[in-house]
Amino acid sequence: MRQELVASVVIIGAGPVGLSLAMDLVWRGLGVTIVESRHAGEPPNVKCNHVAARTMEIFRRLGIVAAVRNAGLPADYPNDVAYRTAFLGREMSRIRIPSRAERYTATDGPDTWWPTPEPPHRINQIYLEPVLFEQAVRAGVRIVNRAEYQGFEQDEEGVRVTARDLDGGGVLGISCRYLIGCDGGRSQVRRDIGATLEGDPVIQRVQSTFIRAPELLPLLRAQGGTPAWGSFALNPRRTGNVYAIDGRETWLVHAYMKDEETDFDAIDRDRGIRDILGVGPDFRYDIISREDWVGRRLLADKFRDRRVFLCGDAAHLWVPFAGYGMNAGIADAMNLSWLLAAHLRGWAPAAILDAHIAERRPITEQVSHFAMNHALHVAGQRRAVPPEVEAPGPEGDRVRAAVGRRAYELNVQQYCCAGLNFGYFYDASPIIAYDGETPPAYSMADYTPSTVPGARLPHLWLADGRSLYDALGPYYTLLRFDPAVDVAPLMQAAAAQRVPLDLLDVAAPDAAALYRRKLVLARPDQHVAWRGDAPPRDPAALIARIRGA
Repeated sequence: MRQELVASVVIIGAGPVGLSLAMDLVWRGLGVTIVESRHAGEPPNVKCNHVAARTMEIFRRLGIVAAVRNAGLPADYPNDVAYRTAFLGREMSRIRIPSRAERYTATDGPDTWWPTPEPPHRINQIYLEPVLFEQAVRAGVRIVNRAEYQGFEQDEEGVRVTARDLDGGGVLGISCRYLIGCDGGRSQVRRDIGATLEGDPVIQRVQSTFIRAPELLPLLRAQGGTPAWGSFALNPRRTGNVYAIDGRETWLVHAYMKDEETDFDAIDRDRGIRDILGVGPDFRYDIISREDWVGRRLLADKFRDRRVFLCGDAAHLWVPFAGYGMNAGIADAMNLSWLLAAHLRGWAPAAILDAHIAERRPITEQVSHFAMNHALHVAGQRRAVPPEVEAPGPEGDRVRAAVGRRAYELNVQQYCCAGLNFGYFYDASPIIAYDGETPPAYSMADYTPSTVPGARLPHLWLADGRSLYDALGPYYTLLRFDPAVDVAPLMQAAAAQRVPLDLLDVAAPDAAALYRRKLVLARPDQHVAWRGDAPPRDPAALIARIRGA
């Protein structure tokens, strides 16, 4: 039996990247079909534990942020990251991160200063993905489950996708304009476009185990310990970390293998878990699944073949610190989504799609090095844990204080990474009008808000209490900070080229000091496309540039 479908865009893979991309395309008025081999709503393995602030801003725009934030750990469970000699050992330092209940109101943590309407959210992917699946179906995304992608053919008019029905054995054919592979690290779409992964194939090996241990949290509380979302064990026997999954009884235990250890099966898994937890042979836990992984830094040598694109792990793989992989993949998807919509809805030529590679590939390269370099620094810290860290008395206290201080200073960058969220900029895009000013430098942890073209639009709370991002239009928005400036020539040029452009007169405290220009043109992805104190001399040329003409 053969079934035939038609869609504007076909996405392979219903993970967080594919689902987010599909929802954004539907929000922009396009018909989308996702092909997914799993059953409807089937959760993935325990993977990413963190949704970055930039991703939460996207979910806010899509109207699903409350559904995402209300899932995961209990509302009052601390989202802290603690450094101990073992889970039940002595605590050496702690990165304070607000619980879900306090996330919007807390002001005393290292990530509570960020200028954003949506701070980050700690949630494992096994809870996140079903929420996204439900919201995608509700939004009108067509998801074909239990279908295995087989291949595609493309020509100048479109793409023909073939899939196999895993339950009935039939063949599914889908005709579309564009195909996007969001099918993970083992991407078949990547292989089909002839792309290969390049970079560093092995940075670290981690023996990872998903366990159920109902007595672990009561034991911690009985000895006066405070729970944490992430608990790192630093001792001479086995270093690792323990992530709270449901905030009650399920945990993900990462045991970091030493440089000379290359065989996962040769390492005593039970002993490693007990060394990290700090429990004896009588403590009982159950293994739910084994989740061993190899940390890599790999980028596809190309992200596109004409009408076929790659997003997420299909395009890049790196050490999964702080959810960089998933969150960077969603950023890829949001960048591609509005470009596709601009072309498919008729106001931009196909050339606008060239901006996707020009913008996103350099950023993924940067993030891959941030993640790799941080992994190497953390590995160096693990190798240097002194045996005295578990010693009693003043000498042990001194060593623990030093180890804890170093752990905090090194890792607060990873878990409170404002730079990676907000600092990156597009410096070589064909659809941005640059003005010669160099964007401010940024690190993993820190950044300077800027309106330099290519940077993220600085967030403001408007005088009426709204988030600036809530006031932006779905496509381009011209922010005017002086209502006396005549913007009619620019608005008319946009209308003449059918570019959707909204005008927003901004009234906000201290806006002038932050924005420094009377006009700022915001893109659909909240990056700056142009700025000035008056419309350009040739408004039609600016509109042509930003629409890829």
